[in-house]
Amino acid sequence: MWRDRVLVGVLVPVAVLEGLLRPDLPWRAVSVAVAAGLVPTLLWRRTRPLLMVVICFLVTGLASLSIGGAPGEMYTMMYQLILPYALFRWGSGREAVIGLAIMTVSASLSLVTGRTAGADAIGAFTALSATVALGGAFRYRARARSRELDQVKLLEREQLARDLHDTVAHHVSAMAVRAQAGLATAESRPDAATEALRVIEAEAARALDEMHALVRVLRRDRPDEPVDLSPGRRIADIERLAGRSRSGPSVDVEISGDLDGLPPSVEAAVYRLAQESITNAVRHARHATRVEVRVTADDASVRLRVSDDGDGDGGLIRPAASPGYGIIGMIERAHLLRGTCVAGPGPDRGWTVSAVLPRTGAAT
Repeated sequence: MWRDRVLVGVLVPVAVLEGLLRPDLPWRAVSVAVAAGLVPTLLWRRTRPLLMVVICFLVTGLASLSIGGAPGEMYTMMYQLILPYALFRWGSGREAVIGLAIMTVSASLSLVTGRTAGADAIGAFTALSATVALGGAFRYRARARSRELDQVKLLEREQLARDLHDTVAHHVSAMAVRAQAGLATAESRPDAATEALRVIEAEAARALDEMHALVRVLRRDRPDEPVDLSPGRRIADIERLAGRSRSGPSVDVEISGDLDGLPPSVEAAVYRLAQESITNAVRHARHATRVEVRVTADDASVRLRVSDDGDGDGGLIRPAASPGYGIIGMIERAHLLRGTCVAGPGPDRGWTVSAVLPRTGAAT
């Protein structure tokens, strides 16, 4: 990194300058050569931390044995503390253990041979421990931050998957149902194909509109501008889902209660839950003639109930099968707002979806 190059470019002349200005420095040429020669190890401290620690401690150890510890007396050699920090910051666990063993052995030999006094050894051990602890702390912090980013990415992917399912799948399902109905009645009603094409065209236009809305959220021209990340649908838009298709069961929508002041996230969630429930009923409810959508709001929550009068389980969840992505997405939407969503057979017949969302819209 450029910061490492700048650091090396500064430390080399500093080591030379210290060698020139300190009159009490023994073995001046060797000390300056060792101090300046080991500075480039900082360039590879991120990618090869263990190798750099081995080189540094090996060279300084050999120099100390031959000239009586002179390199360690240079103040510039304090940059060596960066290498243990880098080892515990970017090295693997195995490298950290090996490096710690090497540093411990080197310090012990220096103390036993008398090249380092007891007080100096305590100070060096304290400084080394501090740098090691600092490297470990930053390593833990970086990994925690990486896990948080991965979790955020996962949540964004799940939200995008829900929005794509609720928009594209809903309209494509409506087109498929209308196309099947047109094919089934084409012989008895020649104009059925034309009518089906009109409905399919309208559904395709709606699908494109909602896709464009999602793309506008994901690709903003001005990232600094605040934007509502939830799709721009409101509870009042549920009424547009009623009676849109001439085939399949009729859809009856009733909205009551105080809907003023609801957060956009709650309104969007209620709309998507109703949309997905209606889509499943139209596609899967056998012999269904009516789908009822009821939305009520009070001071604490917003309640949604979607039921059909079809036979069986309505196709949402079969006894021996796992739920599809639609029901999973509905449950996730409700849980993200601290609400609940339950789907199951109705008390008499058909299928019923019930959801309760708090008015506050507090996301988990």
